[in-house]
Amino acid sequence: MFGLRVLAASAAVAGGVAYLMWTSSGQKRAPEPPEETGPVEGGERTEAAAEVQNKQSRGTQVLVLGLDGAGKSSLLHCFATGSPEQDMQPTQGFNAVSISREDLHIEFLEIGGKEELRPYWQRYLSKALLLVFVVDSADPRLFPVAKKHLHELLASDPSLPLMVLANKQDLPGACSITDLHEALFLSGVGERRLFLLGTHVKKGEAELSSGVQDARDLITEMVLFFQTLYLLKAVLKTL
Repeated sequence: MFGLRVLAASAAVAGGVAYLMWTSSGQKRAPEPPEETGPVEGGERTEAAAEVQNKQSRGTQVLVLGLDGAGKSSLLHCFATGSPEQDMQPTQGFNAVSISREDLHIEFLEIGGKEELRPYWQRYLSKALLLVFVVDSADPRLFPVAKKHLHELLASDPSLPLMVLANKQDLPGACSITDLHEALFLSGVGERRLFLLGTHVKKGEAELSSGVQDARDLITEMVLFFQTLYLLKAVLKTL
């Protein structure tokens, strides 16, 4: 599944809008650097082994970025609690959020989207196994700015998987994911795993939208996939 590049067509369609998104549970703390790892030892390196080392060397965080007001903090709260938040304040700095259960551990790092915080984005890119970039799909004036910053990030890492969340799909005039694909020039992100998903968080609803639930499942599957690769690396080192 993850060997394929996935686009808008992969999303489930609900009410005429394509949705998908993801989960987490949270506490704010200072982010930690990734652990140092060595090369794969012994024998001929297979393509799977090469991908294992590539992912292990970059870290284990899901990095959540986007311009201020895109809805990053609200989405993270939904992932953490399973319900929409009435008065979620935007992140002014860093927000580290994690999920732990018997078979899974996911760490999310959100960095605020104000102009003075954007220089920090690049510094944490090497710690990510997945970049989640959130866009306010109801504010097309900011698409050029979002496009500029997104492509600057991607230029430094040609293999980092990318998930773009076209957020606020429930607002009048929200851009479709097809139009957003063109506006952000996602056809130019190179040969990487790409997911373009429509999302929304509607305050006052008793349950999360199907898009949030579906995307949470996708993030979980991706992290489990990478964790399996890490286990493969450990096995290869014993050969």
